[in-house]
Amino acid sequence: MIKNYIIDTNVMVHDPNFVYNFQDNNIIIPIICIEELDNLKKREGIVGYHARIAARELNNIRKLGNLHEGVKLPSGGTLKIELNHSDTTCLPNGFEFSKNDTKILAIAKNIASDDDKIQTILVTKDLYMAIKSDALGIITQDYENDKINIDELYKGNTEMILSEEEISEIYSGGLFLPKDMTNSIYPNEFITIKTKDDSELDVLAKFDGKKIIPLKYENDLAWGLRPINKEQRMAFELLMDPDINFVTISGGAGSGKTILSTAVALQSVIEQGLYRRIIFVKPVVPAGDDIGYLPGTEEEKLRPWMGSFYDAIESLMDFKDFNKKEKTKTKKPKKSDNIELNKPEISVDDFIDQFKKSGVIETKTFTYMRGRTLTDALVIVDEAQQTTPHLAKLMLTRAGFGSKFVFIGDPTDNQIDNILVDEKSNGLVYAIEKMKPFDITGHVTLEQVERSPLAEIAEKNM
Repeated sequence: MIKNYIIDTNVMVHDPNFVYNFQDNNIIIPIICIEELDNLKKREGIVGYHARIAARELNNIRKLGNLHEGVKLPSGGTLKIELNHSDTTCLPNGFEFSKNDTKILAIAKNIASDDDKIQTILVTKDLYMAIKSDALGIITQDYENDKINIDELYKGNTEMILSEEEISEIYSGGLFLPKDMTNSIYPNEFITIKTKDDSELDVLAKFDGKKIIPLKYENDLAWGLRPINKEQRMAFELLMDPDINFVTISGGAGSGKTILSTAVALQSVIEQGLYRRIIFVKPVVPAGDDIGYLPGTEEEKLRPWMGSFYDAIESLMDFKDFNKKEKTKTKKPKKSDNIELNKPEISVDDFIDQFKKSGVIETKTFTYMRGRTLTDALVIVDEAQQTTPHLAKLMLTRAGFGSKFVFIGDPTDNQIDNILVDEKSNGLVYAIEKMKPFDITGHVTLEQVERSPLAEIAEKNM
């Protein structure tokens, strides 16, 4: 049955391509929402960019017909800009009638009353709008097209019970999957194997898309760092493998997402030369003015937002220095060895500036990524849960030949500051689910907090 869907501004900004996701139903956009879109177009960052894209998409549709009368869409539905039905007398006292949200609610209420044969639904991502709409008896829905079922979110690992003979086969050329598991495991998914004979023995292996194989990088270090729990070993394996072009790592604060990714990036670029440069990207979601309003160059504006990368590199410099000292422990130290120093000889800022000047390290935000093709680079996107699915796709379509992309973040609601997304609709969980079937992608969820005992207690109990 055909329905009327009234679209709030936040839906258009969340997904600029929203018009193609309502099948053969009627899409109604109040003219007030177009005004709001117009006011948002000059905003820096995610909101302004999405507002401009949404307006361009509406303009493309406008060329197909009259938006006042309604334009037929390829899906079979229609798109209409609503100029009428704005009489607020249908609303009870208590509303602030000068607010745009109130006017949108009045339009939804009036349209629903005028045509009770067609169900009218207000689609909004605004919690307060949804509460008020429900109080008025207006049917309300969140924008569901790109929502992910968190309870079924792909973890990147599973368990299996095998015999000792089958485990031996894994280490002597690989083991084909049991027939009953052929369609239940994705490429690059990890398998914790318990033996039929010894339930205490755990073997960690990986399905490469054809066979179950042992880990390749189990004994390796990256910039002096070695993974310290099972899930970190999984993430390390994906990060170190140059044949895996896209890696997603989710986990709570202190689980090791940033330091593992940064360590492998430094190892792969500076030590091994597998890529020409490292690009650290962070979606800037400010509480106040956008980054464009801040003084200074792009680098100066971004420095406060890049603290997690600077902290990771500083820790890794200590790791590398510590490992160097461990190797020289058996020797009698000399003054020239500098092994009594507790810190590297250069600061983290000097280290990063040195490699920035040579083009080996870049720090970017999404505002400066559009139109670029990133070739021969290892790109780490931190706080990826702050992105929309549209932006996650935009970022991945920047990938050129010889590049590897890593999305890291904590997709839980208490770690999301972007009002356009939540734990079910952010770019990180969207990428995890959409990219899991491919043999050049991999995902791991980090469960354990390794930052400190205090961090672990706070993560679990607060």
